[in-house]
Amino acid sequence: MTTGENHVSGQIVKKVVVAGGGTAGWMAAAALSKQLGPLLDITLVESDDIGTVGVGESTIPTARTFNALLGIDEATFMRETQSTFKLGISFENWGQIGDRYIHSFGQVGKSTWMGGFHHFWLQARAQGFGGELGDYCFELKAAEADRFFTDENATTNYAYHLDATLYGRFLRKMSEGKGVRRLEGKIARVQQRAEDGFIEALVMESGEIVEGDLFIDCTGFRGLLIEQTLKAGWEDWSHWLPTNSALAVQTTSTEPAVPYTRAIAHKAGWRWKIPLQHRVGNGLVYCSDHMSDDEARALLLREIDGEPLIEPRVIRYGAGRRRKTWSKNCVALGLASGFVEPLESTSIHMIMIGVTRLMQLFPFGGVNDALIERYNRLAEDELEKIRDFIILHYKATERSDSPFWDYCRTMDIPDSLAQRIDLFRENAQVFQAPGELFQVDSWLQVLLGQRVEPRSHHHMGRMMPPDQLRQALDSLKGNIARAVEGMPSHQAFVDRYCAAGST
Repeated sequence: MTTGENHVSGQIVKKVVVAGGGTAGWMAAAALSKQLGPLLDITLVESDDIGTVGVGESTIPTARTFNALLGIDEATFMRETQSTFKLGISFENWGQIGDRYIHSFGQVGKSTWMGGFHHFWLQARAQGFGGELGDYCFELKAAEADRFFTDENATTNYAYHLDATLYGRFLRKMSEGKGVRRLEGKIARVQQRAEDGFIEALVMESGEIVEGDLFIDCTGFRGLLIEQTLKAGWEDWSHWLPTNSALAVQTTSTEPAVPYTRAIAHKAGWRWKIPLQHRVGNGLVYCSDHMSDDEARALLLREIDGEPLIEPRVIRYGAGRRRKTWSKNCVALGLASGFVEPLESTSIHMIMIGVTRLMQLFPFGGVNDALIERYNRLAEDELEKIRDFIILHYKATERSDSPFWDYCRTMDIPDSLAQRIDLFRENAQVFQAPGELFQVDSWLQVLLGQRVEPRSHHHMGRMMPPDQLRQALDSLKGNIARAVEGMPSHQAFVDRYCAAGST
């Protein structure tokens, strides 16, 4: 072998094999072929006979960054995936039945080096004025008004509602254009090297052998490579996140598409409603200990608008993560790596950050423990912080109308989350840890939205005379209201900007 070649225990790291298609597989193939294509030989193995979960229709703003990384034109992507815009999530019935708040992607007010804007707002509220915190967030007010606009100069923070199946096809076309080879068929077995257990090849049912140097497991919950073969292990989080089942159904649209996802709590979980251009995605998340499949199906069909386009299907899952996301020469992405639950639309983000991290830490010098440990530590840290944010929604409730909510309200939670809640409840202090996905504004909107009221706050607002504070808040509120008033409706903007079938 010539000097300078990259090795995995004696092999050149060039052949990348992606096991499984779907959203995760084609996102991995598209990103690797776009950014490292000339250096790699990429094969994706998938079977048309194996269905994908395919309900990941809601994203967060990091999706825009990922698409930009791939050089994707936004309007083209949205037309081909029947997408609409998303400014946040409307949470209904979470704190108490009848409550509603929006967790938007926007910045709330204008903060200073000394502390967050909400301290000024809390000071104003203590003096009898200031209105709602949401009045000071542009994206939140736009979502409430069902309005949207963007162009190259806009600073609006938004994401997408998309058809995950169409997104996979869109990325497949892009990937194959960059030289990715797709192999149709089912994997019969995984072949390992005797000396160290590294994966050598995938043996197909057809008898074809697909050799590789690095394998990416996108086989969903079953984790064919990372778990069934390499026994990476599983850390169970179901005691904190007790939902374990979901029913998904698509329906016809009955009204203009709104620029937000709806997450509506029920007695044993919650249901989602996601408006796309051509249909609406609906689902019911529940804990099977507290609701039967038949009861869940009846509830979902009773609550949906529009005609069902498919028969509702049950999806089983467990909250948790692989103990090793990268084991030997295999990296797990998507559902194969772990799952929190769909509440804050983080599943597609976790695929994106997983493949981005792989590109940053790609083993050109050979797979080694230092790289694996770094990758796994980053993946573990990020997912645990996301986990805490999701648990917050269940823990911070005043609902006592069912055994499910009684459990959630009274359950023990991770110390990391308990400390955050105490810090806010006692001092109105919120922070974003290094490398953390959800920012201060997200924690703030959910904590206040679910009735976690701070007992004290920073008194920097007292440095301003009340009239001056009132004037500053009124000015900010008025500017946002006028900006929202000048925007078109979300549906009108979608029709003009990216209507499916237009060019």
